[in-house]
Amino acid sequence: MRTPVRLLPALAFGILAVGIWPALHADEPKPPKDFTAIFNGKNLDGWQGNIDMKQRVTLPKEKQEELIKTRSKTAAEHWTVKDGVIHCDGKGGVSLQTVKDYGNFELLLDWKIEKNGDSGLYLRGQPQVQIWDSENTPGARGVDKNSGSGGLWNNPLPKDADPKSIGKVPLKKADKPVGEWNTFHIVMVGDVVTVKLNGELVVDKAKLPNYFEKGKPLPEKGPIELQFHGDPLWFKNIYVKELP
Repeated sequence: MRTPVRLLPALAFGILAVGIWPALHADEPKPPKDFTAIFNGKNLDGWQGNIDMKQRVTLPKEKQEELIKTRSKTAAEHWTVKDGVIHCDGKGGVSLQTVKDYGNFELLLDWKIEKNGDSGLYLRGQPQVQIWDSENTPGARGVDKNSGSGGLWNNPLPKDADPKSIGKVPLKKADKPVGEWNTFHIVMVGDVVTVKLNGELVVDKAKLPNYFEKGKPLPEKGPIELQFHGDPLWFKNIYVKELP
């Protein structure tokens, strides 16, 4: 049977819709099984300007809310979203953190920097899993020079550290060339952190100390934070699986 002429426009529209649907939704998050996207690929819903864990303890609630509001306004001017990617222009002085707090979790995240770039990830509001161009940035000196990303940078140096807490210097350099995308797979249970960078183990069950209240246990929960360090940054595909 011949298709009636009156149906052709509808069929044509249907074919067109199928053709453009992937393009319209190309930036939709696609979390792996059991993971949740904490960046929706469109805007910064669920994120805010940072407030550190010490300020949470020392500032009255109304002061905290005022500070978050002010910093979120600044963050919105310098952290933007385009084509499914969070971009920081390297200005503004404000880091970006999740509104929600997390305890034990697995984190997947893609990141990219420029030459001399420097940044990091705060876990439960604590610094930090290092992101940087360790070959060229002036901040990489001594044992840090050419060490690569993924180390727990604020941990003590190996010679001064409890063997169980070592994690400052990555086990190997697994960074891709500057300007290319890298992938972290981070597991945090209690105060113990394991980091894989581009599929390579770079930190093996190292303890993350409480940076803001030294000597005290880590808070049970805290935000995941993308650190501002004065350099252009790019992040995408940010997925979390909360653990018991």
